[in-house]
Amino acid sequence: MIYATRGLVDTLLRLAEEEDPDSTTIPLAVTEAGTMPEADVPDDTPVFTHFYMSNEGDALNAVFGVDLNTPVGQTPGMFVSHPRGDLRVSKRDDLREVVFVAVPPWDTDSIQVFGRDGSEKELSVLDVEPPDESLV
Repeated sequence: MIYATRGLVDTLLRLAEEEDPDSTTIPLAVTEAGTMPEADVPDDTPVFTHFYMSNEGDALNAVFGVDLNTPVGQTPGMFVSHPRGDLRVSKRDDLREVVFVAVPPWDTDSIQVFGRDGSEKELSVLDVEPPDESLV
């Protein structure tokens, strides 16, 4: 079972719709459920809660495919949109441990989660808010 907050899922679907007809790829981070008391899952369960957007025009990203703004090792998930409607992991997708794939019409019935090997995983969307983060 893969867990994600409703706010994250809704935001990812909105971003994919805004980019349509282009695809989008977004690294995803987790937070332990224990930091969200209203989450009805074990405290050590990873819940996908945040994403990292790369800056447009970053020459290093464009040339080397490395996003220096994303914390290394802190994004076990990846969101990819497939505007042409192929709801599966493709060889062109940037793979992580968990891959969220969305297709039009960009609603909660149009998103699926896969393992790195392409196996389908069950997604549970939690109606919880992640803890506030400090920039210090």
